[in-house]
Amino acid sequence: MACEDGCACCGGPVLAAERRTVLNRRVRLLVGATISYNVVEAVVAISAGTVASSAALIGFGLDSVIEVASAAAVAWQFSGPHPEARERTALRVIALSFFALAAYVTVESVRALAGVAEAAPSTVGIVLAAVSLVVMPVLSHAQRRAGRELGSRSAVADSHQTLLCTYLSAVLLAGLVVNALLGWTWADPVAALVIAAVAVKEGRDAWRGQHCC
Repeated sequence: MACEDGCACCGGPVLAAERRTVLNRRVRLLVGATISYNVVEAVVAISAGTVASSAALIGFGLDSVIEVASAAAVAWQFSGPHPEARERTALRVIALSFFALAAYVTVESVRALAGVAEAAPSTVGIVLAAVSLVVMPVLSHAQRRAGRELGSRSAVADSHQTLLCTYLSAVLLAGLVVNALLGWTWADPVAALVIAAVAVKEGRDAWRGQHCC
């Protein structure tokens, strides 16, 4: 049964070879852009988090590392002449990255709620979260659109990983701003627990190959 939008992986129109080549190239470019941005994001977030003793910022940086692993799996898949043959393995890597992210965010959120460490305000973190809140949705939308037309569940799953990073950016931004203005250190870990629950769902869907429709 085809999707309402006729995406290729669910029985939509078969793509011409030329169009498929264009989409394969586009996915590789988008994945490359995602990896490059997340490497910079990880370095800045972990460095700023260490200076401010912010578990949220360090966790955000580690999420960027996981995002790089997810994007790298898709890049590996599309580096070969037959990406479809590598899709199952790529999906497994993406699913595991979601589960790892959920586990880390949950542990750090519980630690923060227990009062293990209180973060100092971080201007660098606020700017980084704001920039990511703008950049990540653009990358996610472009890759998801290309992945759906191409019929690649792994490309769509990776776009969901990028979208999840957008949610984390919003959570991080809210937590840092509230902490800086009001000193409410509990706001960020509570919201992050919701993100962890979403990550588990996304990981389960990626493992089952349900990210196309």
